[in-house]
Amino acid sequence: MRVAAGVVVRNAMAEKLSISQLNKLGERLRKGPLNDDDIRALDAFRLSFANACDEVIRALLDLGLQPSSRPAKTTPSIMAKLNRERGRLSRMQDIAGCRVVVENVAAQDRVLADIVARFPGAQVVDRRLTPSHGYRAVHVIARVGELHVEIQVRTVLQHSWAAATEALSDSFGRDLKYGGGPENIRTTIATASHVIKSLEYFETVASELREDDTQKNLAKLMDWVRETVKRELQELAERITIPPEAEDR
Repeated sequence: MRVAAGVVVRNAMAEKLSISQLNKLGERLRKGPLNDDDIRALDAFRLSFANACDEVIRALLDLGLQPSSRPAKTTPSIMAKLNRERGRLSRMQDIAGCRVVVENVAAQDRVLADIVARFPGAQVVDRRLTPSHGYRAVHVIARVGELHVEIQVRTVLQHSWAAATEALSDSFGRDLKYGGGPENIRTTIATASHVIKSLEYFETVASELREDDTQKNLAKLMDWVRETVKRELQELAERITIPPEAEDR
């Protein structure tokens, strides 16, 4: 097998599953345990997104963006989401995807408009308006043929928060990203998310001022704040050690 755009290339022998077969597979994933046939069927389904993901990444490159791909959603992640959200496997829209990180909210809005224009009919999920346990970003669900590919569009600060939370969830459990985990850690990441939201609102307001010395000074201040918050988030994730009960996970 070879790897293209972070996703293993589709096995030419992989059999396409019907919607009914996918949903039945999803029910078996939810209940467990899986047999060998189920694992092979799920792998075939995951691999079937390779070409669609490659096409989305090429389109983003054509727009002058620098997308970073991610591997197709893992079996444990798919199982956890099926149990967490009680949805159907055939309707899961983030099996495969990629990410674009931009400087600030203004750039995020511009990039979002370009992506939606490139993929007419794409679904937009704005987590800036409705954060998910502190997670803020904009997700675009692009349709390529019969498949959906998720494009995450984050600002630098939103991405720093997500990266720090991901690192913390490695130590304190994956549930931390979905409202679980130790209360003090949940409070810390929730506070950081609120601070970033306020900073980005302040930055947006400042950008609408006239181009004068005041705006230039505010821009310099925001550059300093952005780098400071990013550094603090990185240091936070590095400072917190793995709790004893997490070592056996």
